[in-house]
This record gives sequence, structure tokens and C-alpha cells, in this order.
Amino acid sequence: MASTAKQKIWDFYNIKPGAPIFKKEFGYYVLDRWIGEGYLKPRSEVADYDKYLRELFDYDEPMVHNLGGLGWCEAAFIPAFEEKILEDRGDCELVQDFAGRALLCFKGRRQGFMPEYVDHPVKDMKTFEENVKWRLAVEAPGRMAGEAKAALAAKAAREDGKVVVQQTIGGYMYLRSLIGPEDLLYAFYDDPELIHACMKAWLELADAVVAEHQKVVDLDELFLAEDICYNGGCLISPDMMREFLFPYYQQLIENTRKRNGGRTLHIQIDTDGRADGVIDLYRGIGMDYMSPFEVAAGCDIVGVSQKYPDLRLSGGIDKRKIAEGGDAVKRHLEAILPPLRKRGGFIPTCDHGVPEETSFENYMLYRKLMKEYCD
Repeated sequence: MASTAKQKIWDFYNIKPGAPIFKKEFGYYVLDRWIGEGYLKPRSEVADYDKYLRELFDYDEPMVHNLGGLGWCEAAFIPAFEEKILEDRGDCELVQDFAGRALLCFKGRRQGFMPEYVDHPVKDMKTFEENVKWRLAVEAPGRMAGEAKAALAAKAAREDGKVVVQQTIGGYMYLRSLIGPEDLLYAFYDDPELIHACMKAWLELADAVVAEHQKVVDLDELFLAEDICYNGGCLISPDMMREFLFPYYQQLIENTRKRNGGRTLHIQIDTDGRADGVIDLYRGIGMDYMSPFEVAAGCDIVGVSQKYPDLRLSGGIDKRKIAEGGDAVKRHLEAILPPLRKRGGFIPTCDHGVPEETSFENYMLYRKLMKEYCD
């Protein structure tokens, strides 16, 4: 009898050797192209577009239920900053986004490209307290209003056999969104008091929201959206990680486990870039799941799987090979899928969003091959 999506997701977490592989995708940047070419129905014609794509591309029914309330690539501000145009620059405009950053965008267009980040809301302790800290207050009006309801939905999902995951912005991504990628690196040296103040606010909010959820449902996973690496490795030193991030992570993890009713709590770190140099560091605070292992940055998911047989892995499929198609993607999957299925504990996905240059024909070839390896 064919394995159900429920069996497959729990076999993944249990790292069951040889089990059928759970099938999902990381995301897409190519859908508008495929819609325009007539391969996909327009979004306006489909009530549930995610379901439509799952059925078309042979993905499993979602078996992870995500709890939020703690941000993603930006902090969970209440209230958010006012979104407004700061300056007209002809073909471009300088805008303030919901996270308080000044972004240079094409006029009238905010999505589908990487804007230039011109400014960030935190410069020093004064601007942190005036612009940001109060927006992270646990007692902010409406902060907890929806979290009890969200926890009830998660409890119902658990009863259906789904994995319950608490998502939160990781410390590095959080600090970067407040201070800016370059200024943050100086701040670690020049203003460590500011960094600790920011992280104390991060921990206070995260612990309170997680505790609210755990009043109703135990968690299976704590997911930290970190993005701490680039194509050359980690963006900050191990000593910086140990000083400015890990004490807060360890406290949140310890508190969450104490409240979790004895249920196993997995820790996932999600970071783009070359991640092999930080695996041991994160394992030291309990990480047992990592994603998405970008091949273009030098990640070797087969090598990582052999070195860390108890580490759950997701991602690892080269977006460039999917776009190339033909023998290139066949050879790529042949090198990865057989040894990873034999090992277990692997969910293959494109190592980021499926890129716009991917033809529909090449993606369908990829899906056909993946079905042969996964089922």
C-alpha cells in the first residue's frame, strides 16, 4: 500500500532509511511566466492555487502546520511602520516599508526585484527605544488576541496528524532588518550594548508568544529563519554567534522544552548561502534540522548527510540544473536521491525559489524524475 503524506512526514522526522520521500517545493519565481505562456491557469480562475499546483506537480498534501506571530524576514512589529513615499526620484521612489526601512524602488513597483536598502530604523540605543522597542512589546494592543485562536487551529492540525511548527525570525535576520547588513557588522564591535538590548527584546517577545501557543498545543519544531551565510560562509564569526545570538536561543529553547509536555522538540535553522561551516555551532544549541543547502554557494548535501547522519535535511536540489533540464538534471538527481533515500531524513526541494528562466517542460521533467525517486 502506498505511504500516506502523514506516514512520509513522520518517517522524515524519524530518519527512516529507505522510506518514500515527502514531496514538496520551496517556492516559485516563475509562475507568472508559465501563466503567461498558457501552461497554468490564471490565479483568478482557481480558488485554491496551492492545491492546484500540488496536484499538477504531484506534491504531497501539506503536513506541517505553522504557528506565527514572531515575524519572518522582519520583526513582528505592532503597530507596523507607516508605508509611505519619502522621495520622488524620477523613475524610482524612496519608500518607507512596514519595517521602517527606506527602500529605493522602481516607481509604482514594490515586488519582483531586489530594492536598494538605503536606511534602517535603528542607529543607536535612542533610535531603538524610540522607533522599535515599543513595537515589540508583549503587551502591545492586539498582540495576543489572535494567538489563542491560532493555537486552537494548531491543536486541530495535530489531531489530524500534522507536524506543529513555531516559526520565528532568527536573531541575525532580525538584527539585520533593524540595523542594516553593513552597519550591523560595525555595531557588534562598536555598540555591543545595543545588540544585547535588541536581542533581549527578541527573546522576551518570542518566549511570550510561544508560551501562549503552548498553553493549548505542544510543539514539534522551532524554526529559526536565520539567513546568516553567504556564498563564502558565515557573515559573522563563531565568537559573535556565541556572544550575541546563542544565549538567547538557548534560553528560548530551554523554556520551550520545559513547557512542551515531554514531546520531542526539533530545532530547524534555515539559512541561505554556504552553511557547512556553521553546522557544528548550531548543533551545539540543539539544531537537528537544516535547510535549504544552496548548491551554487558550495553546499554538498550528500557530503553533509554522510558527516551528520542524525541531521534532518531539506533543499539541496540545484535550481540551475532544474532550469537546464535534460541530462543535467538527470545526472544531478541520480547523484543525490538514491543515497539520501537510503539514509532517510531528507526532503528534496529546489534550493530556493524555482527561477524565472525555468521552462515549464524542464520543470515537468524534474517532477517526473522526482516521482520515480521518491515514491
